[in-house]
Amino acid sequence: MISLMIRSSPAGALDPVSFPPMSRIDIDCFSRLLLAGHSCVHLATYEEEHALEVVRSAASEHRRHMLIWSVTRGLRDGIVRDDATIADTAHPAGALTHLAQHTPAKTVVAMLDLAAHLKDERTLRSLRELIQKLPELESTLVLIDGSDELPASVRGSAVRLDLTLPGAEELEEIVRRTVQEIHSRGAVRVSLMKEDLAAIVQNLQGLTRYMARQAIIDTIIDDRQLDASDIKGIIAFKKRALRSMGVLEPVESFTTLDEIGGMRNLKAWLELRERALSDEAVEFGVEPPRGVLMLGVQGAGKSLSAKAVATAWKRPLMRLDVGAMFDRFIGESEHRLRDALRQAEMMAPVILWIDEIEKGFASAASQSTDGGLSKRMFGSLLTWMQERTRPVFIIATANDVSALPPELLRKGRFDEIFFIDLPGEEARKQIVEIHLKKRQRDPELFDIPAIVAACEGYSGAEIEAAIKASIYNAFAKSSLLSTHMVIEALKTSPPLSVTMAESVDGLREWAEGRCVKAD
Repeated sequence: MISLMIRSSPAGALDPVSFPPMSRIDIDCFSRLLLAGHSCVHLATYEEEHALEVVRSAASEHRRHMLIWSVTRGLRDGIVRDDATIADTAHPAGALTHLAQHTPAKTVVAMLDLAAHLKDERTLRSLRELIQKLPELESTLVLIDGSDELPASVRGSAVRLDLTLPGAEELEEIVRRTVQEIHSRGAVRVSLMKEDLAAIVQNLQGLTRYMARQAIIDTIIDDRQLDASDIKGIIAFKKRALRSMGVLEPVESFTTLDEIGGMRNLKAWLELRERALSDEAVEFGVEPPRGVLMLGVQGAGKSLSAKAVATAWKRPLMRLDVGAMFDRFIGESEHRLRDALRQAEMMAPVILWIDEIEKGFASAASQSTDGGLSKRMFGSLLTWMQERTRPVFIIATANDVSALPPELLRKGRFDEIFFIDLPGEEARKQIVEIHLKKRQRDPELFDIPAIVAACEGYSGAEIEAAIKASIYNAFAKSSLLSTHMVIEALKTSPPLSVTMAESVDGLREWAEGRCVKAD
């Protein structure tokens, strides 16, 4: 068993804040901006308390004065935590005017949620005049806001700093401190092996500090204990938290590659790289695989393959909901994308699934009607794909290749581009047998060659749908499922290759010579 070093302390009291390495990165990054003389720094983050601690720590280390402003409390000292405020500074314009006239040299001023007030012309003008004056005072204004919505005239004067999500060491410290805090208000029993604590920390990665702390509180509060059985509760909390953010969605995957018919080339490629995301591979000198793009006919098994890879590689699968990223507020969409990509990196090694990528970025390939939002977001995604260093394996799927921006297909974006065609004869045989077995039917009792011949031109999804329909029919008639029933179900539902023959032929023609065939 391990000890979380629970100590008695006054109710609600915690030890003085110490910063594990990931928080130290934030402090060092802000310190560099401070020492470089930047007059305005923009921290777009939901973790306001963490941002203030970063600014406060840097200010203290470099012997700077610090002031904090909010619309509810006005200006107050940022180092000495008391309730004394400067008169007539609650209104943002009044606070900015006061700062322009009375800010001491070498001062850091943190303003909270100012962006929403900059629609007022007087406030905007006061802010711009303050930013112009700060360099001569060797002072820095820090805008801490949950939104990216800054006027262009301010964005041009501000340098943006993205804070990190907590890493493994900081998350472990959050677990220890949260347990200690709850224990100070009533005994908490901790029964964890070293590997249990590691699993808890692993499953907290990708969450903000507030969310990680809340996950531990929710887990402990009912039975006043923390043990290995609580890992499931933390996983459930994480799923709810990520879904509430509406961009990254954890996907449960129990599908294996054996449950997918055909795709021999794709399976061989994946099997060769199965262990390439591990620390052992990095130590050996193996570069982590970057990802694959799967193009193909609808229902041919692209999404199923993404889930099967996660199962085979024993890695978490996160689905990036591209549609959820687009927000009506200026700047919020880019903020959501950056947050999602940061989360994916913090959860690495992880598999990031971008389903139907062409639907999210179709406007980036043409004259967009969204003011260039799609192009900017697509550019951010491409930059991240090219420059990321953490082991995030991307599986992007697409049905309509004509809607894909050509930049996405450039060599180096993905390790390989696979074309998933309609299944051939051997693949259809495997698919039919797989779906009969999944429904407790013995393939030996069916004329498999006859069914395989009848489903020529059908996708894997269409074959599965026909077998499901034939089972409904057999159940309704209170009879055994037969080969004839399966073939009849296939005949009553023409495949996509017939109803959309031109589209399928065009996709095959484009893929010839450009993609690796999955089978």
